[in-house]
Amino acid sequence: MTKELIKGNVAMAEAAVRAGLEAYFGYPITPQTEVLEHLARRMPELGRAFVQAESEVAAINMVYGAACTGVRVMTTSSSPGVSLMQEGLSYIAGTEIPAVLINVMRGGPGLGNIAPAQSDYYQAVHGGGHGDYHPIVLAPSSVQEAIDLTVLSFDLAEKYRNLVFILADGSVGQMMEPAELPEMRPLIRKDWDWAVNGKGGKRERRILTSIYIDPPAEEQANYRMQKTWQTIQKNEVRYKEYYLDDAEYVVVGFGTAGRVALSAVRAMRHNGVKVGLLRPVALSPYPFEVIDELASRAKAFLVVEMNQGQMLSDVQLAVKGRVPVEFYGRPGGMVPFPEQILKELKRITSTDLKIVSDPRVAWLERMTA
Repeated sequence: MTKELIKGNVAMAEAAVRAGLEAYFGYPITPQTEVLEHLARRMPELGRAFVQAESEVAAINMVYGAACTGVRVMTTSSSPGVSLMQEGLSYIAGTEIPAVLINVMRGGPGLGNIAPAQSDYYQAVHGGGHGDYHPIVLAPSSVQEAIDLTVLSFDLAEKYRNLVFILADGSVGQMMEPAELPEMRPLIRKDWDWAVNGKGGKRERRILTSIYIDPPAEEQANYRMQKTWQTIQKNEVRYKEYYLDDAEYVVVGFGTAGRVALSAVRAMRHNGVKVGLLRPVALSPYPFEVIDELASRAKAFLVVEMNQGQMLSDVQLAVKGRVPVEFYGRPGGMVPFPEQILKELKRITSTDLKIVSDPRVAWLERMTA
C-alpha cells in the first residue's frame, strides 16, 4: 500500500466503505459535507444503501432501523446537526445495538460558524441524549489517525453493541495529508444472535426495543449496560505519550489542539525544560489512571483545548488537587498557534503556581486583557 494525498472527510468516508459500511444515512452540513458527497457516489456503485435524509432527525432514526438488522451503519454530521440527533442516539443506546457517528465539530454555540472547534466534548462524553448510557468517543489528530479510528469504530461498535463516536474537529475534516487507506474488506453478513430479520426465517422472531415499561426491568437493563461499560473502561483506553518519562510539566490536549501543543512541547524540550504531552485518543473511556500517575510526579499540568475548558474538568478530576492545573483555550472556531502555547508554557514553568479551583477565571482575564 502507498500513501495518497487525501482530505480528512473523504478519508473517513472511504475508510468506512472499506471497513464494511453497508448503509449510510445523513444530511449535509459543513464542515463534514464531503463525507456525504463521497458516500453518495461510492455506496450506490458498490450496491450499498445511501440515503440523504430530509433532516438529521430522520437520518438518525434510519440509522436506528438499519442497526437493528445487524448491518454496519453510520451517519455523519456537525455540531448543530448532532444536537438534533440526541433522542435517536439515546434510543440506539437503550436498545444496545452498534452504530457509528462521525461529528466534525464547528464553532458555536448556536449556528456558530464552520471553523474548527472542540466544543462538543461535554455533549459527546458527558451529555448527549437522555438516560444513563456511555458512547465510546475517539478523537483523531491527523488524517491517518482518522482513517484508522474510523475502521476501529465499527469493530468496537459490534464488539460491545455500543455507540461509537468519532469526534473530529473541523481542521481534521478539512486538512489534506498523505495517508494510507486500508484494503477493502469483503462484505460478510454476520448472523448476529440479537439482530432482527423479519418473520420469514427458521428461528423465533426477535424484537429489539428501548422500552421497558416495568421499572425493575429497566433497572436490570441499566445494570447490563453499566457492566458493558465497565468492560470497555478496562479494555479500550487509548492515548499517545510524548516525552513523559521524565516530564516535570505535562500538557494535555486532544485532536488538533494536542497536535499543535506538541510543537510547543518540542520547543520547550529544545530549551532544556522537561515538558511532556499526553494526547487522549479515546475521550471516553478517558485515561484517568494515566493522569493520576503523572500527577504523582509532575509539578503542574496545562490543558489545551479549542473551547472554554471542557476536558479540563476530567483532568482536574484525575489530578485530585495535588498539583496546579492551568488552562489555555481558543473557543469559537479559533485554532491556537504553537507560539501561543509556548508562551503559556514559559509562564507556567517560570512561575510559582498556586492550586485554584477554576483556572478558567485567570485564563479569561489574560485572553481579554
